[in-house]
Amino acid sequence: MGEFIKMAVSPVIQVGGSLFTAEQLAKIGTLTDSNAKIEMTSFKQLYVQVPVDRQDAIKEELEIAGLEVNPAGFVTKALIACNFCKGEETAGLETALVLNEAIAGIETPTPMKIGYAGCALGTSEPLVKDIGVVKMRDTFDIYVGGEPKGIKASLAKLLCTGVTKEQLVHVIITIIDFYKEHAKGKEKFSKFVDRMTLERLQEIAA
Repeated sequence: MGEFIKMAVSPVIQVGGSLFTAEQLAKIGTLTDSNAKIEMTSFKQLYVQVPVDRQDAIKEELEIAGLEVNPAGFVTKALIACNFCKGEETAGLETALVLNEAIAGIETPTPMKIGYAGCALGTSEPLVKDIGVVKMRDTFDIYVGGEPKGIKASLAKLLCTGVTKEQLVHVIITIIDFYKEHAKGKEKFSKFVDRMTLERLQEIAA
C-alpha cells in the first residue's frame, strides 16, 4: 500500500458562504480511493486523503473543478468568511479574496484560523478566531487571540481599527510573521498574544 497525504479542500469564497456544487463533490469522490477518509473540519475545509504519488495531479483536477486546495496541518487555514449577505461590494468580497490568496497555507507553529466578516454582525464568528477581520464601512478592525475551545474560551482582543483595504494584507502578514519568529515551540496563538501583550502586537502591526 502506498503512502497517503491529506489535502485541505474548500469551495472558493463567494456570496452565500461555503457552497460546494454537486459536480465538485462528485469530483472529490472520483479522485479518491474508495477506502479514503474525508474529514469535515471546523474551519470549513474537507481533509481529503490522497496517494502521495498522485497529489499533484489530484490537486490540479480539483482546482480545475473550481475548488481551493491547501496544505493540511500546521498552517494558516483558508480564510473563514461570512456569507456576504450585504452584497459583494458592501461586504468586501474582493478584499476577502485578496486576503485569502495572501494567507492560506502559510506554515505556522500551530494551525491558525483567520476569520473575515463583512459587517459588525460577525456571522463568521471572527472574535473566536486567532485573527479576526471585521469590515466597518470603508475600513477594517482587526482582532487577535480568540480561543473557542476549553473551559477558558475567550474572545479576541481589538488590535487596531481604521485599517484600509490597501493596508490589510500587510498588517495580517506582519502579525503572522511575528508569531512564526517568536513563538515558543508549538505555542498556541492565543497564548502567544497573552505572553507578548496586546500593546507589543499593536506596535508591530503599526
